[in-house]
This record gives sequence, structure tokens and C-alpha cells, in this order.
Amino acid sequence: MTTLLALLRQNRNYRYTWMGQVVSEIGDYFNNIAVFALVMEKSGSGLVVSGVMLSRAIPAVLAGPVAGVLLDRLDRKRIMIGSDLVRAVVALAFVVTIHQPRPWLLYLLSATLMFASPFFTSGRAAILPTIATEDELHTANSLTQTTGWATLTAGTLLAGYSAARFGYHWAFIINSLSFAFSAWSIWCISMPHGFRAPRASGHPQTNLRPWHDYREGLAYMRSVPLMMGIAMISVGWALGGGAAQILFALFGERVFHRGASGIGSIWGFAGIGLLLGGAIGHLAGRRVDFPGYKRAVTISYIVHGATYMLFSQVESYAAALVCMMFSRVGMAVTSVLNNSQLLRHTPDRFRGRVFATMESLRWSVMIVSMAAAGIASQYVSPRTIGLVAGGFGSLTALAWAWCDWTRRLPEPLVLVPPTESSLKGR
Repeated sequence: MTTLLALLRQNRNYRYTWMGQVVSEIGDYFNNIAVFALVMEKSGSGLVVSGVMLSRAIPAVLAGPVAGVLLDRLDRKRIMIGSDLVRAVVALAFVVTIHQPRPWLLYLLSATLMFASPFFTSGRAAILPTIATEDELHTANSLTQTTGWATLTAGTLLAGYSAARFGYHWAFIINSLSFAFSAWSIWCISMPHGFRAPRASGHPQTNLRPWHDYREGLAYMRSVPLMMGIAMISVGWALGGGAAQILFALFGERVFHRGASGIGSIWGFAGIGLLLGGAIGHLAGRRVDFPGYKRAVTISYIVHGATYMLFSQVESYAAALVCMMFSRVGMAVTSVLNNSQLLRHTPDRFRGRVFATMESLRWSVMIVSMAAAGIASQYVSPRTIGLVAGGFGSLTALAWAWCDWTRRLPEPLVLVPPTESSLKGR
């Protein structure tokens, strides 16, 4: 199996895609940090912060079905470039909010920025098996996911320093330039047959039927038990992942009384865990067969849920940081292994819809989780909320283990999409 360095050295298409990912994702955090710091500086309103978070999350959910259909119908490379160019313009427009920090403008720009994002992120996942060989695919998936977690750590640190040192103007300008660089990187990739997904017989390329196409993608996912199992794991993660957006701040401030440094340390150890888990997931994916993959997911997600519950209950601050790190190790291992299976078993013509639907599912559950955690924080302690969130993760692991034990998660050996008649019968 190809090594990480060999992949970057030998595969020109992946190298350019990876370069665009690094620069644009770091740029994303320049925008995130600048926007939330600007809101707190100008208004100091937690309600406005919540409004910005929702204005970013809801459009990402709504964009998923649209992005999935278009990515499976049109040229994926062009859609990704279009997404980057739109985001470059919108990111630059945030400069206006520095002197006009009106909430509705922040909501509008945030919503537009996030609506355009799934067209790129789901497109990048959809083209990965096209630009990587079968021998390179697991390595490419591992590096792509681990890079995302690394840019989280580097991006937040650089963004915080940049905003404090050079002001919000440069944070937004850098974010805009990062999208422009990403667009150039994607423009540089090429394949002999292009990046348009093949169509099955009886489905003319020019016959665009968005609702039918989206239902077709959902029907395919329902017809493959593995897809439904991975969707269940995504829901289990999002139930805790959404709450984590609230809990990390509550634990840093209210539970351990360490202020901003406490919040930063929790996020930092979570980031370390993601990087370690990404490396472990990469190594495990190179060695285990399909039954071994399913057992690895069970073990990893039990670790994730159990250590999250421990994080919520321990009295020692140092022990809490270690528990959070191990919780994110388990989550990252599961993410790498599940994504590799999706890339390996999803037919090209369904890939855009599958990844876009998974992304929308995660966002929608995270919105509910964030809202529930925020409301619950007014009535119960953060420790109780964390215990419940971790419990959902453990229950998800047990549900996956039961499905595996009862042989409800067979390996998809034959990729047969649902027929027109099967769709009409649903």
C-alpha cells in the first residue's frame, strides 16, 4: 500500500487537491475566529453568536441534497472551482462587517459561505477514487481526514494570532485568498475522461430531475446495510459532537474554572487525539479485512463513548484532558475506517449524493444536539449533559456491535443500483 510521502510525491492530482485543502481549511479558521471575535467585541451578545452558528449550520444541511444531485450529474471539477470562487467573493465581503457589524449581514454572509461549502467538500470526497488508484485510496483518505484535523489546530492558532496582530481586515482577506488558491489547485488537476460521473442506462445525461435523482440516491443508501450502519455511526457522533461545541466552553469556564486557557486546552487535546486516531486508523486500515474493520469500529466507538463519559465526571483537570484525547482517538479511527469503506464500495454515479447526504445528516443532528445542550445547560450541570452525550456514543457502539454479531452488515460485494421500478414501488 502506498505511503503518505509516496502518494504526495507520485500522484500529481492528489498533491494539488491536498495543497488546496491545506490552504483553504486554514483560511476557514481565519474567518471563524475573526467573525466570533468581532461579534463579541461589537455586541457582546451570546444570542448573536448563536445566530451566527445557526446561520452556518442550517444552510449546510439544506445544501446537501442540491450538491449531491449536481455532483452526480455535472462536472465535479467545475462545481468545486465554482464553490471556491463563490466563497472567495463572500469571504472578502466580510470586510464590510468590520465597520457595519449588523447581525443580519453576518447571518447572510455566513449562510452563503456555508451553503457553498458542501459543493466542494462532497465533491472532493467524490473525486478521490478517480484521482487515486486502488492501492492509493486508503492512504489518500487517511491523509485527507488527518489533514483536516491538523488544519483545525494550526488554523485556530494562526487565526487567533493574525486577528490580534493584524486586525480583522487581513483575516478576511487571507480567507478569500485561500479559496482562490484552492480554486487554482483544483483547476490544475486533470483526468483523461474528466470528472463527470457515468450514468446508468436509461438515465440520459441531459435529463436532470433533481427530486428523482435525490430519491434514487436515498434508495441506493437504504438498499445497502453498510451504508445505513455508517449513517447510524454518523448520527451517534453528531449527538455528542454538537453538544461538544457547547460543552468545551462550559467545562473550561464553569467546571474547571480556567477561562479561555481551559477552553483552548480542551480543544487542543481533542486535536491531538484526532491526529493520533487518524494515524492509528490509517495503520489499521492497511492490515484488517472487512470483519476486522467492523470489530475495530466497535472497539473504537466504545472507547470514544466511554472516555467521553469519563471526561464529564472526573475531578482532575489533567485526567479530563487525557480522557478527551482518548475520546477523539476513538472517533478518528472510526471516521477513517468508515470513510475508506464508503470510498471503496460506493459506485461513482452515486458518490456525490452519498457523501453530501452523510454531511447533511451530520449537520442536522449537530444542530439538534447544540440546541439541546444549550437549553439543558440552563437547568442541569455540564457534567450531566456530558454523561448523556457520551452515553449516546456508547449506545451507538453497542448497536453497531449487535448488527455485526447478527450478520446485518455484510460486505457489499455487488454494486447494483436500485432500478426505476424499485423506486416507483417505494
